Amino acid sequence: MAKKIEGYLKLQVPAGSATPSPPIGPALGQRGLNIMEFCKAFNAKTQDVEKGAPCPTVITYYSDKSFSFEVKTAPVSFFLKKAANIKSGSQTPGRGTVASVTKAQVREIAEAKMKDLNANDIESAMLMVEGSARSMGVEVTE
Repeated sequence: MAKKIEGYLKLQVPAGSATPSPPIGPALGQRGLNIMEFCKAFNAKTQDVEKGAPCPTVITYYSDKSFSFEVKTAPVSFFLKKAANIKSGSQTPGRGTVASVTKAQVREIAEAKMKDLNANDIESAMLMVEGSARSMGVEVTE
């Protein structure tokens, strides 16, 4: 018989550096889940990802206090900041640009994010990435 799903928990955890400190510890602890088990499994699963990259994680926890989790790729904004070599986006998006990225870099980001985007092809994914770039104040050049 399948386990009964108790609920879902969404966290954004830096890759390879999950620790029992907040926000992970309290979020898992109040649901009665084994915090250290999650930290060890998460760090093992994200060891090949760039250390410190934010990884959106969906934890499914069951009535018997066991859990499973799915790690998604880092947000588009993280990839854009890295490609444009900036710390943060524009304070006034739509009015000025902070940096620029090339179409080739946008394609690279779209290919990396493709499995988490709801796009049918790479061109649609590129349009989504370009939209995120515009909202951050990053210009896309040829």
